[in-house]
Amino acid sequence: MRIVFFGSPDFALPSLDALVAAGHDVVLAVSQPAKPVGRSAEVADPPVARRAKGLGIPVFQPPTLKDDEAVARLAGANADFFVVAAYGKILAQRVLDLPRLGCVNVHGSVLPRWRGASPVQAALLSGDAESGVSIMRMEAGMDTGGVYSVFRTPIGPDEDAGTLSARLAREGASLLVATLPSIASGEAAAAPQDDTLATLCPKVRREDGQADFGRPAIELVRRLRAFTPWPGLFAFRLGRRVKLLAAREAAAREVTARAGSAPGEVLAAGDEIVLACGDGALSVTRLQAEGRKPLDAAAFSRGERVAPGESWA
Repeated sequence: MRIVFFGSPDFALPSLDALVAAGHDVVLAVSQPAKPVGRSAEVADPPVARRAKGLGIPVFQPPTLKDDEAVARLAGANADFFVVAAYGKILAQRVLDLPRLGCVNVHGSVLPRWRGASPVQAALLSGDAESGVSIMRMEAGMDTGGVYSVFRTPIGPDEDAGTLSARLAREGASLLVATLPSIASGEAAAAPQDDTLATLCPKVRREDGQADFGRPAIELVRRLRAFTPWPGLFAFRLGRRVKLLAAREAAAREVTARAGSAPGEVLAAGDEIVLACGDGALSVTRLQAEGRKPLDAAAFSRGERVAPGESWA
């Protein structure tokens, strides 16, 4: 089948690779424009654009899909399907109407739970027991289309957004190539979503990674998992940013000094740095001061002279 693939980040790579491996004719890859990345601010293509170029697939990176020129380029592909995986832009109805057999999206949740831009992070933030992938028919609404197929999986106790997203991307790719032929033949019907069960998740922002020690400790652990690898969980100590790279909820015996301690107060500094929270305490085992290399808590405590009673924000 002739396919136009829309995607940008690493999450979309397994789906692109699976389509090619399955023998589909990916006639065009649509991805976000190149932009500055990293400290060097060197301009670089998104992962999907790089992979497509390496595979010899024509790449289209328009700043918008709303103008007539972009729509004409997509129409000229004469595609059977548009397949979308974390492209990063909403497709207008006139774009959705172009492919012969419709537009299909690989979405990183079990819809209708977690419609929106950050389903993996939202599942971790909420402490969900399971996640999954939905292959859905796209329509004008945000992830509101009917669902063709679903993969469900428990969330591992140590999984973060990076590891869970990578696992869901692989499973989603397998589900995609298994589902497309059934859609094309008419065997697969898109089941309507129950809108009364829908939950929404916004785009993650850099500032979301700042630790709020007024929250319960278990919430901060969830935020660390949800925001790894980006934007990470960070706090400020003596006016300098510190990344909290690994942490757990402190056991009850470790927070005997909690009564009367303000959120963000250091309760202990040694093999673990224990910080008071709105409920319980956060035990941090690995950190990175701004401009420094990552260290375990013991080395960080010695090198930075962390002392009980000091306050982090």
